[in-house]
Amino acid sequence: MELLTILLIAFGLSFDTFAVSVSSGLILRKIDFFKATRIAITLAVFQAAMPLIGWFAGSEIKKYAESYDHWIAFGILALLGGKMIIDSFKTDPENRSVNPLELKVMIGMAIATSIDALIVGFSFGLLDFKILISIGIIGAVTYIVAMLGMLFGKKIGARMGRRMEILGGVMLILIGLKILIEHLSA
Repeated sequence: MELLTILLIAFGLSFDTFAVSVSSGLILRKIDFFKATRIAITLAVFQAAMPLIGWFAGSEIKKYAESYDHWIAFGILALLGGKMIIDSFKTDPENRSVNPLELKVMIGMAIATSIDALIVGFSFGLLDFKILISIGIIGAVTYIVAMLGMLFGKKIGARMGRRMEILGGVMLILIGLKILIEHLSA
């Protein structure tokens, strides 16, 4: 698998993390680097672990789905991207009154933002992606994006978070389309 494709998937997956991080930056306007790192590492660990879990599941059923795995990957990524776009219009980060530094809140945010990574990991298993490289890149990108999101939340507010989540959804749909076109043209 191409490094560029892994990077694009990592960025696509991290846009919901960006939106949550912007919200955290809005709520915790005086957050310091170490507290922000705690949140970012939690988000990155979950975002990297979920594709691994999905990959194991996808690898197990690969032999049964090889002839149409590209359709499954496209469908999953298109639905996920569409859901991200729709969800971006449903939530208002400024109305949240939770403390993102509480462990249960951090874990809740991490699970909520990494469910899509579980599904992407499932398609990785179907398409023989190099999982260790993929999860390393996904975790690193998520950490960086989360830190930037909290910084942006402190500086520019929530409007950018919604736009980034929409862009993330569009990127996932386009990646799914790329996978489909590559397999149909081969």
